[in-house]
Amino acid sequence: MADVTYYVALPFGTGDDGPEPREAVECISASAAILQAERMARTEGHIGAVAFSRTGDPGSGEFADAVVLLSFGVVPDDLSEL
Repeated sequence: MADVTYYVALPFGTGDDGPEPREAVECISASAAILQAERMARTEGHIGAVAFSRTGDPGSGEFADAVVLLSFGVVPDDLSEL
């Protein structure tokens, strides 16, 4: 199967140990993910958001590391778990 790129907007709220992820939204393009992340960061209850992409093979479950497109507000310093 060919590689597929997913675009995602992921908001963050306040957790006991700092920013914690909330429910992610898959988007149709990089620009849509960036716009969605910006909206999420301004939504009550969120302290920030990040737009990122991941490319890989859904059949095998192998994906490259996430690529951060843009972040807004307060997000964790280490986004390697995306």
